[in-house]
Amino acid sequence: MNKAKTSIPQKVKRYVGRYELGRTIGEGTFAKVRFARNSETGEPVAIKILDKEKVLKHKLVEQIKREISTMKLINHPNVVRLHEVMGSKSKIFIVLEYVTGGELFDKISNHGRMREDEARRYFQQLVNAVDYCHSRGVYHRDLKLENLLLDEYGNLKVSDFGLSALSQQIRGDGLLHTTCGTPNYVAPEVIEDRGYNGATADLWSCGVILFVLLSGYLPFDDDNLMTLYKKISAAEFTYPSWLSFDAMRLIARILDPNPETRLTVPEILEDAWFRKGYKPPRFEEKHHICLDDINVAFRDSKDHHGAERTEEQPQHMNAFELISMSKGLNLGNLFDKDLELKKETRFTSKCPAKEIIKKIEEAAKPLGFDIKKKNYKMRLENVKAGRKGYLNVATEIFQVAPSLHMVEVRKAKGDTLEFQKFYRSLSTQIKDVVWKSEEDMNDDIPK
Repeated sequence: MNKAKTSIPQKVKRYVGRYELGRTIGEGTFAKVRFARNSETGEPVAIKILDKEKVLKHKLVEQIKREISTMKLINHPNVVRLHEVMGSKSKIFIVLEYVTGGELFDKISNHGRMREDEARRYFQQLVNAVDYCHSRGVYHRDLKLENLLLDEYGNLKVSDFGLSALSQQIRGDGLLHTTCGTPNYVAPEVIEDRGYNGATADLWSCGVILFVLLSGYLPFDDDNLMTLYKKISAAEFTYPSWLSFDAMRLIARILDPNPETRLTVPEILEDAWFRKGYKPPRFEEKHHICLDDINVAFRDSKDHHGAERTEEQPQHMNAFELISMSKGLNLGNLFDKDLELKKETRFTSKCPAKEIIKKIEEAAKPLGFDIKKKNYKMRLENVKAGRKGYLNVATEIFQVAPSLHMVEVRKAKGDTLEFQKFYRSLSTQIKDVVWKSEEDMNDDIPK
């Protein structure tokens, strides 16, 4: 008698234009970011997907058009590159360079402060990028560690131009007037709401970033927002004992509460501490910039529309996606039980996907989470607000092999420390579905 062959469910490929969509790598209120691959060249990219209905409802069309226009104006090795923009009836697709090295924030969180030569290299790349943006009439206005990414070679990439301003927005007095940015990094003149120069405000944020790289903590920090603003306005902070005199002098001249006397980029480029080992960037300029596709993307067009699909099986993960999630090419790192827990973590399981979902649901409900499920994805929303609003946790199950699943658990919104606390509680409740290799089990045996 012939035995019936067991067929493995095939992943239904979904395309946006020439890009094959993969897993979700980031999520916000109005957008989702998915890993994708150019089917013609094999190049990995990140696609930011925005919901048109939400964008229109919250009157964000002009802000998003500005972000896209801004990134199209910029072609610099230390700024995340924008490849193209597409639109469907319900979505806007922004195709971006895929940066694999994580945030500079995570590097400090994991390893603490940097040596001066390492911090100097990142700061040099940051100043180069900011100087280039300013030369194109673009002011970032939200420079912070979380918006500085690292590529596979450890080079810095400035990202997230959602709050950027173009020189056309400057009023007749030559100043910007919108108060925005992240409180700990924002310049005194921005807080005071009397108008400010976008370039000098960005440089203040660069000074805060340099301080954090060298010290491992923020120069201005307080739970009370008004007290924090007073400290910023007075430039009230203390240097750690290990900083060199030259580094302290440079920081003091950048964190000058008077924007008129604050260091400018040309002055920073001449600073003795900054110039050590400095190599100006070399790259080819983009001479022709077309902005036509931005307006096309916002129309109700069927062009490049990637149809939605309902998944009946967990999404399959191919080798390229596995490699992109691991450190380098060592896939063992992906399943390392000692993986540093920050904003996301992963574990593997030999249990059926439905059982994994059930276990996570049973563990999360007593911790005060509402649960939303769609296919093999879950959204856990805390009913109580924390330090940074409501903690939202996203989970997704991937099928690595017919009898092996990988579960990704990541913070979608809220405070990172609260997420870590949640995951520690969750992990004790679901340990019976987490697969351990023989080596892991041996590690657990008391010596």
